[in-house]
Amino acid sequence: MSAAPFRALNAVALPLMRDNIDTDAIIPSREMKSVSKTGLAEGLFAGWRYTEIGGRDPDPAFVLNRPEYETARILIGGANFGCGSSREHAAWALAEYGFRVVIAPGFNPIFRGNCVRNGIVPVELAEEAVREIAALVEASDGRETVTVDLETIHVTVADRAWSFQIEDEARRMLLLGIDAIDLTLERGAEIDAFRTRDRALRPWAYLQAQ
Repeated sequence: MSAAPFRALNAVALPLMRDNIDTDAIIPSREMKSVSKTGLAEGLFAGWRYTEIGGRDPDPAFVLNRPEYETARILIGGANFGCGSSREHAAWALAEYGFRVVIAPGFNPIFRGNCVRNGIVPVELAEEAVREIAALVEASDGRETVTVDLETIHVTVADRAWSFQIEDEARRMLLLGIDAIDLTLERGAEIDAFRTRDRALRPWAYLQAQ
């Protein structure tokens, strides 16, 4: 299982309206001290989150440290979110911190795929819609929650609603909380049938090495 199944979420949303937030900003390389998926949340946005590089004193000016956003589970970002390197640690850090959704006008394709594999819903909306959502949240000091419904494929804030698109396979993985391997294994009967046919046609390919 990649993560808990995602159906719908109503939660505090954190507005981080910067374009081109790259994976090194999400999790700086100096914060990646193991290959595990755990232990990365503390390094999330470390270059912006703390007053000194390598330190752990929170910068009160950074939105992640503001008390009204401490329970945020939805992140609102700018265009080209997740650009830069292909490190999956960026998605791991976001997931471990507790984010289940990132809303942005666009995503780096590799980062988008990493989000899906780690139970994070990448919601792509027009820039005007993203900015409107962020403005509604900011105007309420975080009290105006955001609802992301993957079953109806809609985002709702107050009396406003926007539909978004997501690939069928990605949506299925997120709804069921499964990864690509689980998705493949769902077709186990078809795979077995193919192997049976192929073994009859190419028996030499199935001989075990002596």
